[in-house]
Amino acid sequence: MFRKNLFTTLRNALMSLGALACIVSPSITQAQSWPDKPIKLIIPFAAGGTTDILGRILAQQMTTILGQNVIVENKGGAGGNIGAEIVANSPPNGYTLLLASGSMMTVNPYLYKKLPLNYATDLTYITAVAGGPMLVSVNPNLPVNNLKELIALAKTKELTFGSAGIGSQVHMAGENFNYAAGISATHVPYKGEAPAINDLISGQIDFMVGNLPAAAGFAKAGKIKALAITSSKRVAQLPDVPTVAEAAIPGFVNVGWYALAAPAGTPKAIIDKIYIATQKALESEAMRKSLEINGLSAIANTPKELDAQIKNESIGWEKVIKARNIVAQ
Repeated sequence: MFRKNLFTTLRNALMSLGALACIVSPSITQAQSWPDKPIKLIIPFAAGGTTDILGRILAQQMTTILGQNVIVENKGGAGGNIGAEIVANSPPNGYTLLLASGSMMTVNPYLYKKLPLNYATDLTYITAVAGGPMLVSVNPNLPVNNLKELIALAKTKELTFGSAGIGSQVHMAGENFNYAAGISATHVPYKGEAPAINDLISGQIDFMVGNLPAAAGFAKAGKIKALAITSSKRVAQLPDVPTVAEAAIPGFVNVGWYALAAPAGTPKAIIDKIYIATQKALESEAMRKSLEINGLSAIANTPKELDAQIKNESIGWEKVIKARNIVAQ
């Protein structure tokens, strides 16, 4: 009787393991074969901005590493929320990824009354890819030649500043600068950084605190007037431009960054493959040179480190949003 019960127990256990294998094996097989078709990389802002510039550099390198085309698609609008929603609603199979600006995770949850997704639960964060300083610049015809003069003018005249959209990294950098400088300027949102810079050049807006990769070329060409860099040190791209801290506001630093994400529920084995491929891309000579030219630095932190980064920065941005009374519908 004992042997019979033991046999029955073993048989039932083996049957349970077999059933479990049937459930698990499709996911394992999917992860093992990934990628076996092209991958979409959603850029949640218009072409020509820094997220787009970085995304296209990254896509080129990952195409070589993964052996499948990584295709960039721009889905701009609503401070990045439109592109993020597309990714959140995509199948969790590793074939639709998001390159998000840091503000999307750290600002949007506090800024928008209603969001089309939950940034904390609808996405799986993979790694912060790169980061870099921002540039305070003005229309060449604005009668200021340095940051102190811009601040002084803003205290006597209503100025406008542009951004890549409400809640975007560029918007929040502008609000952070206004807050630190003690000025009140009118925000003009766009669907991306490039159209905002175009209007800065034409004089439709007065100033911007834009990402360095998107703005540096226009500053060098004299199409916009560079006043200050938001990093703690000057940058090689514009060595004669002082930091904000040097020029007017001691201690001021505002650095932008960008992270890769996938739909929630994407198998860990696939997330691990994407993380490793991203690391390899960032270590490549071509990527290193491209980042350097654009004033960016590689990050490649772990998902756990990225989660901690998001939580820490969210606290600071929540304070700025409340202090500036910023609300997005």
